Amino acid sequence: MRNASHRLATALLLALPMAACNSPANGEAKGNATTAAEQPAPASQPAQTLTSAKGQVRATQVASGLDHPWGLAFLPDGSMLVTERSGQLRRVGADGAVSAPVTGLPKVFATGQGGLLDVVLAPDFAASQRIYLSYAEPGDNGTAGTAVAYGTLADGALADVKVIYRQEPKVDGPNHFGSRLVFDDAGHLFISQGERNKRAMSQELDKLQGKLVRLNLDGSVPQDNPFVGRADARPEIYSYGHRNMQGMARDPRTGTLWQSEHGPRGGDEINLPQPGKNYGWPVITHGINYSGQPIPEAEGKAKDGMEQPHHLWEKSPGVSGMAFYTGRPESPWNDSLFLGSLAERNLIRLTLDGDKVVGEERLLNEIGERVRDVRVGPDGNVYVVTDEDDGKIWRIEPPKAP
Repeated sequence: MRNASHRLATALLLALPMAACNSPANGEAKGNATTAAEQPAPASQPAQTLTSAKGQVRATQVASGLDHPWGLAFLPDGSMLVTERSGQLRRVGADGAVSAPVTGLPKVFATGQGGLLDVVLAPDFAASQRIYLSYAEPGDNGTAGTAVAYGTLADGALADVKVIYRQEPKVDGPNHFGSRLVFDDAGHLFISQGERNKRAMSQELDKLQGKLVRLNLDGSVPQDNPFVGRADARPEIYSYGHRNMQGMARDPRTGTLWQSEHGPRGGDEINLPQPGKNYGWPVITHGINYSGQPIPEAEGKAKDGMEQPHHLWEKSPGVSGMAFYTGRPESPWNDSLFLGSLAERNLIRLTLDGDKVVGEERLLNEIGERVRDVRVGPDGNVYVVTDEDDGKIWRIEPPKAP
């Protein structure tokens, strides 16, 4: 049962709609779910007809009662795995029934923005039944850091769990863990992270905060990573100068990796990260502190040797999960990039011409919930999870071709 202080904190959170999830006043996680029993499918909810620039769409509630759901992955049978930030991994059936928590998960630091984060199926899942999880891992003396583990999924349990990555050093504080997981076609795993609200660490190559990391699937370091062999740099690093990367996806048309990250107050951005490049935080930024004061380390919006964003929002929508909608020439939404919005409480659709962003619209304003993750399902529909006490999974049916 929620206590009075939690209700007060939630009320204060909802009273601050312009603060992104990386604001100190946002993203508070409550304790573990109060029930481990399987939850029945929610009562049938009528589909809502919503408006898109391309026509009418239908939004249907698939499941509810989730505790701040964070990541979503589709299983081959059409069911879904969904993480809850407080530490549970659940399976959601096609009928919306929510399972008891999967057992055997690693312990998580479920404080502030920390907790159980992303979930993805291994590229060879059909044979291995292996899944990968990113999460905030507790350390000594109240410290924590982003970590990644994999395990074998069977009969409602995760077995043979192995931690393959730990952000070092672990530091104190409840914010900016990231994290998304993406595979390429060459046997690599990309891990997005945050800088744990320790701004200067994003520029320090001997530390892993504020870095995009690339590993082999077993956690070893690829020998062609850009900083391998440098005594002053961590070999896991692929790119650096990032703030809090909560969205990442690979363009199925080209294989290009895209990532999104929170600015402070202003300056959310999309990057197409390249090996060894410096993306500038906190030396360059389009944002300011939540207090309204400048970022102390900032030297402006641009500097030689630091990359400019591929796409930028001067006013932060609080961008989170990311998914491409491509390969469907019959759909009015073909060649779109979707991003969750936490601060604006909606779903962002970007229209793409190759890598160029040529249009932008907001969807799901009528629902008014914080969209944490977005995925394209095997049925061609768009699925989102909403980061609330009563978190939900929604199925969004694209508009029909005229």
